[in-house]
Amino acid sequence: MLTEYAFWLLSFIAVFSGIAVIVSKNPVYSVLYLIMTFFAIAGHYFLMNAQFLAAVHIIVYAGAIMVLFLYVIMMLNLNSIEIEKRSSIVKLLAVVASGLMLVVLAGAVPHAEVLIQQKESATPAGMVEDLGIALYRNYLLPFELASILFLAAMVGAVYLSKKNLNETQN
Repeated sequence: MLTEYAFWLLSFIAVFSGIAVIVSKNPVYSVLYLIMTFFAIAGHYFLMNAQFLAAVHIIVYAGAIMVLFLYVIMMLNLNSIEIEKRSSIVKLLAVVASGLMLVVLAGAVPHAEVLIQQKESATPAGMVEDLGIALYRNYLLPFELASILFLAAMVGAVYLSKKNLNETQN
């Protein structure tokens, strides 16, 4: 019963802060709301008895990636740039696309099956071993592609910062 209340509380926090990421006008606040969303998702991992995954989620996403996002936002100084006004057609298309996505999800949820797997010996070492086997056997290619994507983003961030540094010195 307590885990059900914790699930609903964490779900409310995740959905509320996810909506706040989109609605917030200040990019720094958006990053902070996204960090709150990541912590709520990590709480869901704890409820599913995946402590290692929750810890890695907090360290990697809430720690490293969000600090990088915050650094880039502060480096670009987005508050000084005027955000262009979006046309009403773009806003209408966004509402239509969101509505269609909601209809598809609402139609898919009643037909979804919930599969619960109980392991007889759920030790933390077993969870890490299972995660390693799944990551390096079944998902090796997406894992490596994600690392290449992060490397390209880092090189792009360095290039942009060097370009701005050279422009301010001239």
